[in-house]
Amino acid sequence: MAYNKPIPEPDPLGKPFWDGAKAGKLMLPRCVDCSRVHWYPRHICPSCHSDNIEWVEGSGEGYIHTFAVQHRAMGGWAEEAPFVTAYIDLVEGDRMFTVLRGVDPTKPESIKIGSKVRVEFEAATDDVSIAFWRVAE
Repeated sequence: MAYNKPIPEPDPLGKPFWDGAKAGKLMLPRCVDCSRVHWYPRHICPSCHSDNIEWVEGSGEGYIHTFAVQHRAMGGWAEEAPFVTAYIDLVEGDRMFTVLRGVDPTKPESIKIGSKVRVEFEAATDDVSIAFWRVAE
């Protein structure tokens, strides 16, 4: 079955992220001067304002910061509703928004803030893979 959800248009600034996702790796921007990882990719570190940014491979681990059950959606997401979106606190620092996999959206009481999660990637096209997060067993 073809991927029927919106597909991001990779830009040059985020190219290392998209290349990593295609290879099954979580690549994150990190400031060389203050060592802070930040998400989303940008030219200047949001912590110290340095433009000395490198890309590093992340652990692919994090924790649920907060979540919401989406009961309505458009496009390809409509057929998956209800589903869970979440903010993930990355082990490396900062936070990422995602669709959370491996949870039952009809039982939100079973989803626990602070639960450990791991990243996984789903191929949307031959060139683009999308990062999702799944509760770790």
